[in-house]
Parts: sequence; C-alpha cells; structure tokens
Amino acid sequence: MYQYTEFDRQFVQARAAQYRDQLTRNQAGTLADDDFRPLRLQNGWYVQRYAPMLRVAVPYGELNSAQLRVLAQVAAQYDTPERQVIAHAQRSQDQIGNGIAPQLVSNTGHFTTRQNVQFNWIPLAKSADVMDLLASVNLHGIQTSGNCIRNITSDERAGIAVDEVVDPRPYAEVLRQWSTLHPEFAYLPRKFKIAITGSVEDRAAIAWHDVGLRVLRNAAGEVGFQVLVGGGMGRTPVIASEIRAFLPWNQIINYLEAIVRVYNAWGRRDNLYKARIKILVKAEGQRYFDEVEAEYQRILAGGAQHTIPQTELDRVSACFVAPALDTVPQAVQAQAERALSAMVQAQPAFGRWLSQNVAAHKNPGLRAVTLSYKRLGQAPGDATADQLQTAAVLADRFSAGEVRVNHDQNLVLPWVRVDQLISLWQAATEAGVARANIHLLSDMIACPGGDYCALANARSLPIAAAITERYQDLDELFDLGEIDLHISGCINSCGHHHSGHIGILGVDKDGQEWYQVTLGGSDGSDLGGPARPGKVVGPSFAAAEVVDVIEAVLDVYKDQRDAGENFIDTLQRVGFDPFKSAANAARYATARAAA
Repeated sequence: MYQYTEFDRQFVQARAAQYRDQLTRNQAGTLADDDFRPLRLQNGWYVQRYAPMLRVAVPYGELNSAQLRVLAQVAAQYDTPERQVIAHAQRSQDQIGNGIAPQLVSNTGHFTTRQNVQFNWIPLAKSADVMDLLASVNLHGIQTSGNCIRNITSDERAGIAVDEVVDPRPYAEVLRQWSTLHPEFAYLPRKFKIAITGSVEDRAAIAWHDVGLRVLRNAAGEVGFQVLVGGGMGRTPVIASEIRAFLPWNQIINYLEAIVRVYNAWGRRDNLYKARIKILVKAEGQRYFDEVEAEYQRILAGGAQHTIPQTELDRVSACFVAPALDTVPQAVQAQAERALSAMVQAQPAFGRWLSQNVAAHKNPGLRAVTLSYKRLGQAPGDATADQLQTAAVLADRFSAGEVRVNHDQNLVLPWVRVDQLISLWQAATEAGVARANIHLLSDMIACPGGDYCALANARSLPIAAAITERYQDLDELFDLGEIDLHISGCINSCGHHHSGHIGILGVDKDGQEWYQVTLGGSDGSDLGGPARPGKVVGPSFAAAEVVDVIEAVLDVYKDQRDAGENFIDTLQRVGFDPFKSAANAARYATARAAA
C-alpha cells in the first residue's frame, strides 16, 4: 500500500493543529459558529440529527493495521454519547410511531460506499483530540465534506486483481495530491466525486460518479484513460457519458482541470437540486463537451499546464510497496490446494466461505478475502471497536498488515497466502466475521438513514434489520444466489438504492416513513451488467409492508428462473410487470392480515 512521505505526515499534522486552533477560538467565543461551520466541514465534521458526525477519508480504500487500531481507539474512547443524548434520541424516534425499533449504537465505526469511515457520537469539544490521534497514523477528514473534490475511490482489488490492465492506485494518489485543498475548486457548485479503476470488471461503480476513470491500454500498448463525466444518483439518477475514449495518462490532470473548471463556471448555484455536474451535462450535452475540449486546449497552450512527468509517476508508484510475502513456492501452492479440497469435503461451511468470500489474486499463491460484518443485530457497514481491533489482528497475521474498504461496505484482506486460508477461516469464524454471505441478499448496502442523518426522510437500518432477520438461512440465501440489495434513507442516495438489483428508498408522507422499491438497477459490475438505475415498482409501501414486498418479488424470481439463472438475469428476461404485480399484491395481503 501507499507509504506516506515525511511531507504527507507534516501536512496532515499541520492540518490537525490548524483545526485545534479553530475549535479553541470557537469554544472561547472569538470565532462565531457561522464562521466555524465551513472550517469544521472542511475537516469532515458535520452536526447531524442528534450529535456531531466525523467522516474520515480512506483514499482509494487502503488502510493499514496501525490505522485500524486508531479507528478502534476512536470508536472505544470518543464515540460515546452522553446518556441524555441517547435518551433524547430514543424519545424522538419513539414519537414516529411506526412500530420499528430505533437502531442507535455507539462505540462503532461505519464504513461507507465511498470508502470513508464515519463516527456518529463524538462530542465536538473532543474533536481536536480525535484529529490529533488520526494524524498520528496519517488519517484525516480533509475534503470528506463540502463543495470540493471529495475522497477519490477505487477498486478494492487494485494492484492485485486478475482482470487488471493497469494498477490505478498511483494515478489515484497523483490525483489526490493535486485535488487536496485545490484553491480554484474549493467552492464548487456542489460536491464532486471521482472514481477510478484499472480492471475489466467495474468494482468501483465509475459510471455513477461525477467523473469516472478507467485506466487502459490502446492497441499500441500505451496507457491512458477512458473518461466518463456526469454520472450521479440523488433525485435524478444519471449514468455518466463518455467524453474521452482514450486520453494519454500524463494529460489527466489537465483534462480534469478543464472538466471541473467549466463546471465551476457553468454549474448552477441557485438551485441545490440542480447544482451537480450531471444536470449540467444533461442540459448542455455536446456544448459542454465542446467547451471542455476548448478549455483543455487553452490549458495546454497557456503554459499553466500540469502534464505529469514520468519521473513524478515513478516517484508516486515507488511509494506503493508490495509486501515481502508475495512469493509462495509452487510446491507449497499445490500442497495448499490439496488441503483446501480436503477441508471443503470435511467442512461444507468452509466450502461456502471459499466460494463466496475468497477471490483470485494476480499472484497465484495469494488470495483476497472479504470479512463479513453483516449479520443480525449489526447494521450494514458498522464495525465495533472490538471488531476493528480484531480486523487489525487478522490483517497483521494474514494480510501483511493491510485491509481494503470496498464499495459494498466490507473489509477485504488483500494479501492472504493460499496456505493460510484454513487458518484465516478458523480465526475469522472465532471472531464472527466469516459468514459466507458476500454478494448474497444479506450482504446489503445501507446508509445510516434517519437514525442519525438530519437529511433522511426515513430510517434505513430497521428495514435492513427486518430483511436480514427474514433471510437468515444460508441455504436459502445460496439458493437465491447473488443479489445486490441497496437501501437509502432519502433521495440523496447515500445507500446507492438506484444501482441495486433491488433498491429501497425511504420517503416521507405526512410525517410518516414510507418506502419506494426499485428493481433492475446495476452498479456496472459483471453481475448486474452495464450501469443503470432501477425502475420504480409503484406507490410507496409502509414500513411494515417492505419485507413482504421483497419476499413476493423473490418468490416470482424463484418461480420464473431458469436453471442456474440469477435474479437480475431473470428480471431482464421475464420483464418488470410480474414482479410489480407481486409487490403490489403483497401490500394488500399485508394490509388484510393487519386488519
């Protein structure tokens, strides 16, 4: 993973010191709350429904074990609300009166779809102490908030994937350094998100971002970028359009400057819901593309260009150091494969884990292993302080001290030796993170929703818990096969409901929580096919109806599927109408049962 330089360390520590000074002045009354607000937001500090929320950046998803231990310390020591805060939150939620229990937990980190980690209960008075602690291991909250270029995300298998054409991480790091505190792009019309992949399969959902980048090679073997622009979710889901099929790699900063500069000049600031670049691209079309190209040519001609020299790419690439354990003798590999086969025969649970949680590696002696924290009683994306500590232990013991955060809110061990898989499974089973449900229905994505977020219209976590409770049987989950279920608590779509094979969106109706269901979405991965938004089933459903609706949809799938066919393929073959009819019929059945 990336090895921080002395400059990186000094930069992060200086930022933490600046924040401490700002907080001290605010608490002393010499820096007004209105003036402090943009300063804390630039460091990842929000004030949410009941308490402050900190968002920590995890650039392109890489964490080392020391950073995991510090995140665990933050969860254990600082993510601890005062009793009266929890009591107030409980009373507020009880007033909703829809029969769903609150899902409030503390001493927990929450991993997001954009490879960040959030804490929901840290008192603002202790926020500078937390920033100092994070800075001690090169973590921070810079540009995890605000109308700027946000944390750049990537494929969790970057550098190790068997289908990878080019490792995207050095390019992601170059772009991170360029975009951090960029003076021209600190106050854009709205937030701006970039995702990058270098693989054939899109595990970074690049088409759903403001800018999506795919590193590839042309027919001559030269490295460059396919550039997509104008993707996004929210109120108006839009799939990004290709603006460049192949851009030489060393021009990527110049071209991104042109894209963002035109957006900064043309993007709407009079309407929050129409301020994202997706609206501009959709409205202007080719005119926007032409202006970006013209701005790009002006940059090249004007002498202020940021063409990346080979020496700079080499310098950054050298900071990505592969672990020393990346050579496993062929004889050891062969012996390990025999041991794995024997273990599969002796322990069917191990066989399931091997098929669902373990992925191939470009090094044949290694594997990438996903740890599963999604289980009954735990919200998707959550990891307790103890679980974060355990993840650090597992990383040190089995993965050269490194983990990756992926788009699905899971942790991945990227450097596991094939001859240590059995030991890892045993250790992960003991720790409770070896459930073989990766990519299955219960491996769902969900935002924190109305339990925490001030923007949410409805709670997503109780819905996730109810579905998880209904679908606990692994035999049933394996029979259903791979299904992406995504849940958002509001139209901001932090749970990426638009891209779910099954999507659930919380909406407000006269102060009550209701839920809209979509079917047929895709994030662009091989399982779902090209990126696309799901179609709305019909009128929204009451909270008590949602699980029955999901079950009815899945019953149609089981009745209609061909042998070996997964949910999304059946839906596309059969068509939308049978699923819609079943969902609406389930509503009336639930209403009759309640009456």
